[in-house]
Amino acid sequence: MEPAMNTARLIFALLAGCVLSACQMPVSFVRQEVIRKPILVQPVNSSSSPLYVWHGSGQPGPVRVTIDLSEQKAYIFRNSENVGWSYVATGRSGFRTPTGTFVISEKVVNKRSNKYGSIVDANGRVLRSSATAGVHSASGGRFQGAKMPYWMRLTSNGVGMHAGPIPNPGSPASHGCIRLPYTMAQQLYSVAPTGTRVTIVP
Repeated sequence: MEPAMNTARLIFALLAGCVLSACQMPVSFVRQEVIRKPILVQPVNSSSSPLYVWHGSGQPGPVRVTIDLSEQKAYIFRNSENVGWSYVATGRSGFRTPTGTFVISEKVVNKRSNKYGSIVDANGRVLRSSATAGVHSASGGRFQGAKMPYWMRLTSNGVGMHAGPIPNPGSPASHGCIRLPYTMAQQLYSVAPTGTRVTIVP
């Protein structure tokens, strides 16, 4: 009987020690919860603020867009319900993005600027970046317009929405167009037909 009692005491002591040691451990080691967020795309240099949020897939109804220049954000609505928002990069100093209400008048998946781009040689090597057509040139070079994927024209003089870099979310960076993150531009292009109303506010 005595060996059995000693074994029982030993097991009890071990269990008690485990319970006590668990009580003394930091909560983070005892239990760790993972909170899963909706699909978000993060800015390059950020671990907290999303670059855009989209939950409008499968939603029926007409689309409209509001672009807030002071916030550098676009808000997308379907049937007056907000289905997403995105950081944008609009016209920097000297390249003002116009305000007012516009409609998408042209859509081109693979568009190049006919005004801004770079000068390249016959092999495609860049001789001069940040070039303006008719203003900058280089011996033996030719002008190559900047890529503007998922182009959605808003004005007759070349302002529109398209995919492009958002180098500093919340700050203007373009030549007047409204740049969107690539995936968001692709998404908006797929749901916004020509005639879609776009309102740009100061």
